[in-house]
Amino acid sequence: VQLQASGGGLVQAGGSLRLSCAASGRTFSNYRMGWFRQAPGKEREYVAAITWSDSRTYYAGSVKGRFTISRDNAKNTVYLQMNSLKPEDTAVYYCAAGLVVPGQVTKYDYWGQGTQVTVSS
Repeated sequence: VQLQASGGGLVQAGGSLRLSCAASGRTFSNYRMGWFRQAPGKEREYVAAITWSDSRTYYAGSVKGRFTISRDNAKNTVYLQMNSLKPEDTAVYYCAAGLVVPGQVTKYDYWGQGTQVTVSS
């Protein structure tokens, strides 16, 4: 399984970026795809997730209303559209995949390499 994250960069506060996560190596129809981020000196935190089968989405409170997660079946790619970016959004962003098990918290077993997002004030 490979998850290839891309799309990071440097942007001014209030700007936008779109991250992509190209997935390959298996069928992800029973998986949930997530975005996480880790800022320097901080623990990795959950950002957003989407269930591949029904496109149900989930967001952390800190990004709700600003970020949008989506997926493209044909391209086997998950996106994270980030608008109204703030300096506190600066982090390395990782995409991940975890099997959906009803009644259980998703355990993300597969991780991409990360892409740097830097928001200047």
